Amino acid sequence: MNLYKIRGFFVLMVVPVVTILACTLAIIATVIFRASEDGVQVLPRYWAKIISGLAGMRVELQGGENLQPNQPYILAANHQSQFDIFALQGYLHISFRWLAKKELFDIPVFGHGMRQAGYIPIDRSRGRQALKSLYAAAERIAAGASVIIFPEGTRSPDGRLREFKSGGMVLAIKSGVPIVPVAIRGTHEIMPKGKLLSRPGRVTITIGKPIDISGFKMAQKQELAKRLHDEVAALLER
Repeated sequence: MNLYKIRGFFVLMVVPVVTILACTLAIIATVIFRASEDGVQVLPRYWAKIISGLAGMRVELQGGENLQPNQPYILAANHQSQFDIFALQGYLHISFRWLAKKELFDIPVFGHGMRQAGYIPIDRSRGRQALKSLYAAAERIAAGASVIIFPEGTRSPDGRLREFKSGGMVLAIKSGVPIVPVAIRGTHEIMPKGKLLSRPGRVTITIGKPIDISGFKMAQKQELAKRLHDEVAALLER
């Protein structure tokens, strides 16, 4: 077994331990010490940086000046790898929440920690409940919570940009919050979809200019998805 595989195996073993520790601390901080949702965000940030460091992932952020600190956003990124989550969580300089499928919130400790950190559950089934969960998430965003979405819906198997789905566009149009194209390069080489062991590597996160949503109606969600896709593609090629 070469050194890369040994390191990757070590990271694989450490991730669950660090995750449970971060969730437990989030529960303690919010339940016992009454820490706010914003105050507890330091825990997932350090969680991501610890895992990134152990894996040998070096992250560069470009275009950070496009984000204003007190403005809520929907950040829409391409999805190449599980390490997209660590890169964004650890190195974006604004406070944000994750959208996560509602089943994850039922996992002991992990789900409770996510809830205490203010993460937002989404029903991925079809029908009225799914739409209801999107509208509830839009209300949280309109009230000031920035979120990150992966409009492709799942990780790209080959690292190439895939078609964007319209669910995130519903969130943007319903909340009225600017949506921001975000391009991630390098995570596919660190851990492609279907692999368990990571490799060291360099990652670049490029933040584009926010898209004003005020001119879009719900009937134009596909048009917005296409424009967002093209802007992320342009950032990837830059």
